[in-house]
Amino acid sequence: MANLKMAMASLAAQIRPFTCLAASQPSRLAPHPPDLIRWIKREGGFVHHAIKLSQETQFGIGLISTEQISPGTDLISLPPHVPLRFESDDASSSSSSLLSALARRVPEELWAMKLGLRLLQERANVDSFWWPYISNLPETFTVPIFFPGEDIKNLQYAPLLYQVNKRCRFLLEFEQEIRRTLEDVKASDHPFSGQDVNASALGWTMSAVSTRAFRLHGNKKLQGGSSDDVPMMLPLIDMCNHSFKPNVKIIQEQNGAESNTLVKVVAETELKENDPLLLNYGCLSNDFFLLDYGFVIESNPYDTIELKYDEQLMDAASMAAGVSSPKFSSPAPWQHQLLSQLNLAGEMPNLKVTIGGPEPVEGRLLAAIRILLCGEMVEVEKHDLDTLKSLSAIAPLGIANEIAVFRTVIALCVIALSHFPTKIMEDEAIIKKGVPATAELSIKYRIQKKSVIIDVMKDLTRRVKLLSSKETPTAA
Repeated sequence: MANLKMAMASLAAQIRPFTCLAASQPSRLAPHPPDLIRWIKREGGFVHHAIKLSQETQFGIGLISTEQISPGTDLISLPPHVPLRFESDDASSSSSSLLSALARRVPEELWAMKLGLRLLQERANVDSFWWPYISNLPETFTVPIFFPGEDIKNLQYAPLLYQVNKRCRFLLEFEQEIRRTLEDVKASDHPFSGQDVNASALGWTMSAVSTRAFRLHGNKKLQGGSSDDVPMMLPLIDMCNHSFKPNVKIIQEQNGAESNTLVKVVAETELKENDPLLLNYGCLSNDFFLLDYGFVIESNPYDTIELKYDEQLMDAASMAAGVSSPKFSSPAPWQHQLLSQLNLAGEMPNLKVTIGGPEPVEGRLLAAIRILLCGEMVEVEKHDLDTLKSLSAIAPLGIANEIAVFRTVIALCVIALSHFPTKIMEDEAIIKKGVPATAELSIKYRIQKKSVIIDVMKDLTRRVKLLSSKETPTAA
C-alpha cells in the first residue's frame, strides 16, 4: 500500500511532453487555441448563430445561448468525419496496427483508455486534422487519480478509494507495457510520433475521454438490426455541461448513406438569453461523477452507499435493532434457498448491496432481511420475490416484521456512518476556512455520502413511526 501511495503521488508529479495535474480552473492545451466554432463550420457542420462559448457559466467554461431559442431548434450539427472515434478495424499502417494491439490490452471497464490511445496519437501528430479540437481540451483535470495523496485519503469511502487505486495501478502498469511494446519500433511506425508515453499522459488522455466522450450508435449493424455502441468525442458538443433537468439533447440523424450519420444537439426546452446548454450525462451516483467527470452533485437523487452483505454484520445490526435471535448467520434451508435466488448465497454470490438512490434500500437487501426475520416459511411463500424486494409492498410479512426490518437497516446505516472519521459539521467547517480545490472536492464528496446515509435513516424512521401507529406509509 505504501508503494502504491508513492506511485499515485509520482503520477501527479511527473512533468514530461504529455502531462496532466489536477486544477480548479484548468487552462487549455494551447495558450491561444483555434476558434472551435469556426472550425466546425468550415468542415461543413452547423452552429446556431446564438450559441457561443463562455468562460463565465456556473460550471466554468461551457456553451450558452445569447438569445431566446424555441424548443426543437437545431443548435449544433457535426458531419460524420468530425467526431473522433477509435477505429479498431483500421490497421492500414504499422502505427495503427500497434495502436490496435495496445487497445486490446485495455480492460473493457476502462473503455475510455481505448479511445484515449487514439486521442493521444492525434495529440502527438503535428498535422492532426483534430488539432483545432484537441488544442481546446483542458490541460488538467479534477479527477481523483490526479489528487494529492492526502486528498485521495480524505475521500473516506472505501469503494471509491479502491477504484482510484485500481486506476492508478493500471496506468503505471500500462506505461511499462507500452514502453516494452514500442521499445524497438522505428520512428516512422511509432503511434505517438516517438514521444514518451508515461502514466501522466495516459491519465490525461483517459480523463479527457471519460469526462467528454459519448456512447452513440456506430455504423456497424449487429445481429437483429441494431447498431453497435461506439464511444466518440464530439467537438463543441462536449462543452455542454450536466443537469438532471437538461434543456438540450443529442440525436443522430441519417443523411442519405448509412455511414453518413449527423450528430446533432437540439433544444429540448425553451432557451432564454444567457442560459447554459445542459445535457443529462446519465442517472449516475457521485462515485461515477467524481471518478469519470471530476465533479460532485449536491443532493444527487441517484447517489448510493455500497455495503457488503455480511452475515455477522447483519446479525449485529439486527440485535442492535432489538431482534433477539437473528438468523443471518444460520438461516434455515428454505431461507438459504431464497438467499441463493437473490444471489446473496451460493457458489458465486454478489454480496454488494446498496442503500440510497431512487429506492432507499436495494431490493435484494430488503427481501433478504424480510425473509430472515420471518421464521414462518408458509408466510413467506405467500409472496413472490419481486413483492418481497419492493419497498412499495407495505409490510408483506406483517407490521412487526416490517418494523424489525427497517430498524435493522437503520442500524446498518449507523454502522456505515461510523466508518467516516469526521462529521458533516466538521467537514463544512473545514471548507469554510478555505482549502485547495481538490481537497474541497474530496470533502464535498464525503459530505454527500454521509447525507445519503442520513436521508435513508430519516426515511425509514418515518416509516417505522407510521407502522407503529398502524398508519399506511406513503412513498418517500
